[in-house]
Amino acid sequence: MAVVLRLSRAGTHKAPFYHVVATDSRKPRDGAYLEDVGIYDPTRRPELIQLKGDRIEYWLKKGARPSETVAEVLRKAQKAAKPAEAKK
Repeated sequence: MAVVLRLSRAGTHKAPFYHVVATDSRKPRDGAYLEDVGIYDPTRRPELIQLKGDRIEYWLKKGARPSETVAEVLRKAQKAAKPAEAKK
């Protein structure tokens, strides 16, 4: 079973938000998933990114591969976290 981290669409017409999920690569986009590991809302300004870092790390260590979009969301989350750490 190939596990991927990808986005699952939710929300209404013209107001989408996404769940970041760990799922079997053979399942449909909005189908059953193994675990919900975060939320991504691109319609808000600034974008809302809430991730369960420990669970994402767990799945990556188990061999899960992030989709291109999830990889970009992870980069944005890390970039946003760095200035917060610098202020401490």
